[in-house]
Amino acid sequence: MAPPPRVAVATSGGRDSTALLHCTLAQARPLGVEVWALHVHHGLMPEADAWQAQVHRQARRWGAQVATERLQGAPAKGDSVEAWARQGRYTALARLAKAAGCGLVLLAHHRRDQAETWLLQALRGAGSAGLSAMPRQAQRDGLLWARPWLDQPPEAIAAYARAHRLRFVQDPSNTDPRFARGRLRGPVWPALQAAFPQVDTVLAMAARHAQAAQALADEVAAADLALVQQGEALRLAPWRALTPARRANALRAWLAQQLGQGAPQTLVDRLLAEAPAGVAPAHWPAPGARVQRRRGELRVRPDDDRRVAPTGPRQRPL
Repeated sequence: MAPPPRVAVATSGGRDSTALLHCTLAQARPLGVEVWALHVHHGLMPEADAWQAQVHRQARRWGAQVATERLQGAPAKGDSVEAWARQGRYTALARLAKAAGCGLVLLAHHRRDQAETWLLQALRGAGSAGLSAMPRQAQRDGLLWARPWLDQPPEAIAAYARAHRLRFVQDPSNTDPRFARGRLRGPVWPALQAAFPQVDTVLAMAARHAQAAQALADEVAAADLALVQQGEALRLAPWRALTPARRANALRAWLAQQLGQGAPQTLVDRLLAEAPAGVAPAHWPAPGARVQRRRGELRVRPDDDRRVAPTGPRQRPL
């Protein structure tokens, strides 16, 4: 007999993910779908042990299976705690979901989360990829990640939690001014809402516009790279023949493909200005590597001159 279909819910113990777990169980039970609550212990807060215990008790009481993992290590000096926690969390969630046999992972982000992400990316000077914020669905690591409540206002989730008398934890780091999102949620967001009551809706709409623009840019880049790329190399002659906008777009896509991450804008600007201007061998520093011009081509080489294996299309944030 085949096992029942399974779905996972990333559950921190906070209001939004607790409500999503409760709602998913209510919808899945009549369909015979098995629900797993996945919890990641970041090891950053003294209350984290209690949060993990509450998630475990609550999920099992509601009839969900539970899988947890504690992150090992800590952010390196000077690294972003938020970025370290986010990367570790998604890696752990992917590992837990695969071990549980779940191909779908649900995330509880809502419309204000999307609006906050757009604004934070804008304040960092992001382009359309960053301003796309969070996708509704993303295929990554052999899993489908989905945000079913991305269009829902937080007030609707709060009302659901009240109606069902759900117990959840309060994470003080959500408003901690040491973190960018905490500073935004403290004094900034209430002022924005007072001045612009529709700020959640408008910025979430801006994220959708950015997603459409980035999808178009990706399509154009794929078509252009088919003409200017040979193996891992970018051929300079046909690349120079592109219009300036398409030249920059193809270069960003090629760099992301070869580096495995988005390239710094300073590197893109230097290559656009300097790479087409000569034929002599030259190189430019890149994250963990260098870009080399030789024999009419650009190639990405590691700093120690060992061959860099291409990593495929860039990985956007989940």
